[in-house]
Amino acid sequence: MTYPGIEVSVTGARAAIELDRPDQLNPLGLPTLRSLVDAARAIDRDPAVKVVVVSGRGRAFSAGADLAAFAGLAGTDVAQAREFADAGRQMADAIEAMNAVTIARLHGHVVGGAVVLAAACDLRVAADDTRFSIPELDLGIPLAWGGIPRLVREIGPALTKELVMTCRPFGADEARAAGLLNRVVPAADLDAAVEELAGALEGKSALTLRATKRHTNACADAMVATAHAWNDADSLLTAAADPASREVALAYLRRRTPRGD
Repeated sequence: MTYPGIEVSVTGARAAIELDRPDQLNPLGLPTLRSLVDAARAIDRDPAVKVVVVSGRGRAFSAGADLAAFAGLAGTDVAQAREFADAGRQMADAIEAMNAVTIARLHGHVVGGAVVLAAACDLRVAADDTRFSIPELDLGIPLAWGGIPRLVREIGPALTKELVMTCRPFGADEARAAGLLNRVVPAADLDAAVEELAGALEGKSALTLRATKRHTNACADAMVATAHAWNDADSLLTAAADPASREVALAYLRRRTPRGD
């Protein structure tokens, strides 16, 4: 089966999901988001798979949501627009709900919705030069896709507010200290570190891995539930129609556009 925007492989107890649009830094557009949901469900049908490594091909893990596509929502059919706006939440829920243990292999840039994808994985390993950013508020939209509860769960409410509200970039060491990452390694050692972690998990029984994952997720959900994130799509659509939010986005884009003089 082919999946637009991603490459999927399964070998024994190991599966891999690789974001595969490196020329554009692996944006999370609608076809890719749907592919991630389909791949997660397909892998779940294979009881032999214990570990899934989620990665991005090329220079970055992912540049995040396809904002150009989102900007085109204005004037489209309301139901169609909401379906697009909700696709990211459905993706994060599908990744988080997988039977296998998921490991995010992070490098280069991890931006916006890509931070949410990483947070939906069970474990996260990053190269020491990885750069994270959550620029949504600078772009006049809220962080959606269930990103707020997932970040609160991993790094706490105060740091979530700071990183999301200020949109400031942060590095792998800060992400590790905050609790977002399990391991930070030199870039040259990233594949070896992911391989070591995946190999250790493959030696466990599928039943006990799944039981531990389900138990931990149930405890986390009892503390900070993600179920209410179903209405993140409505917040996105409201922001897309809000003149003040659009002006914030235009001002940000003007600041970032190189001048010719």
